[in-house]
Amino acid sequence: MRAALLLALLALGAGCSLWRSPPAPQAAALREGAPAQRSAQGEAIAAAAAALIGRPYEFGGADLAGFDCSGLALYVHERAGIAIPRTAAEQQRAARPVPLAALEPGDLVFFRLGRHGVDHVGVYSGAGRFIHAPHAGVAVSSAELRDGYFSQHLVSAGRFWSASVSPP
Repeated sequence: MRAALLLALLALGAGCSLWRSPPAPQAAALREGAPAQRSAQGEAIAAAAAALIGRPYEFGGADLAGFDCSGLALYVHERAGIAIPRTAAEQQRAARPVPLAALEPGDLVFFRLGRHGVDHVGVYSGAGRFIHAPHAGVAVSSAELRDGYFSQHLVSAGRFWSASVSPP
């Protein structure tokens, strides 16, 4: 009986070693603050983004007819009464930086998908997921930060809503 239990534990341990962890900064992004630290305003931003899943992508779009990535971030922040810049790069520069280990729903996550600077943004929804408008032909959707593609291109995170940013 003990031998069978030991073999089962060893097999489980071996299975875990097959999963590659994302690089340290991105792995830290998967942790969240305690629920008591969460902001109602941040939660409202994340919920507004989640309600838009399935809406069409439209280059330059920032309304219910369609969204591009920064237009989605702009729209959900406007719903919460917060004015933010229009482009992903401008949003990153203007946001209060948030350590990836301190992400909370409603924060913005910034990516460099091309060769020059930040060119994509999503709204962090919690549990290692974010909502974004990926590209033409793909509707607003949710994705995993630890997805190999996104974890490799994640640059930083930022916040416009009111809760203070504390170190991890």
